[in-house]
Amino acid sequence: MRKFLVVLDDTRECLNAMRFAAMRAARTGGGVQILSIIPPEEYQHWMGVADLMRAEARERIEAHFEVFAKWMRDKQGVNPELVVREGDPVAEILAQVRADPEVGVLVLGAGSEKGGPGPLVTHLTRSSGSLPIPMTIVPGDMSKERLESIT
Repeated sequence: MRKFLVVLDDTRECLNAMRFAAMRAARTGGGVQILSIIPPEEYQHWMGVADLMRAEARERIEAHFEVFAKWMRDKQGVNPELVVREGDPVAEILAQVRADPEVGVLVLGAGSEKGGPGPLVTHLTRSSGSLPIPMTIVPGDMSKERLESIT
């Protein structure tokens, strides 16, 4: 089964990327894999604190995931899977694409603010010619109705 890989983060545009991935998966018989990345800790010498911060980050990720997963199951009939990785976001996205041969499309949300589309979109579009899968970039300010009409 082809999976749509979508990144779960704290950005506003993440919502449209989730919607797009779920709607495309529902309409094409695919699946959704939600990837969340815990950034590496700067103070590794405080291992007890780093472990606690990691555990708290994982709890927040799982709670956030459950909101999206419930919507995907209830509205789209898609049961997403959660993958949590730790490290540099771009490197971890690429590692996940390589690790799961069923991942067929990377879906990213693009920010619509003055600062540009966001660091993930900026970095990954620069190297898009060497990505092993296609990438879909979903505008963060696209309406739900428009998303429904194009998926």
